[in-house]
Amino acid sequence: MYVVKSPLSDADLKTVGDALQGALVDLVDLSLVAKQVHWNVVGPRFRSVHLQLDEVVDTARQHSDTVAERAATLGVSPDGRSATVARSSGIGDVPDGWVKDSDAVQTLVDALGAVISRMRERVEATGEADPVSQDIFIGITADLEKHHWMFQAENG
Repeated sequence: MYVVKSPLSDADLKTVGDALQGALVDLVDLSLVAKQVHWNVVGPRFRSVHLQLDEVVDTARQHSDTVAERAATLGVSPDGRSATVARSSGIGDVPDGWVKDSDAVQTLVDALGAVISRMRERVEATGEADPVSQDIFIGITADLEKHHWMFQAENG
């Protein structure tokens, strides 16, 4: 059932809808991963890493809302349910229990790298189908790459 009808062709809507749904899942999972590590980080750099993780959470949550609302704008029902996120995310497993600060940083480097890689694929896929959605993906990728750089620099 479509409550909202997009001006995009069915083929373009499928491409863009899949890209938006994938981005939503990755961003929701990234916020959960960063928050999980945030709660469990220990070590001499606890405070700086702890605060830096919340910046990633805020970025991921803000962008996930933008992505979900873009999908809804195009008539695609966004699905951010936990089962969908668990099944579809491109982020690997996160360690349980306490996480040493250097390991926490590496976990975020890896998670951000995975999401950025998939986001760049979405930038490519949506270029002709919907430049508006592509622009959203470009902005998200830029923000995530900045976090990626900062976490890489954290471990030198």
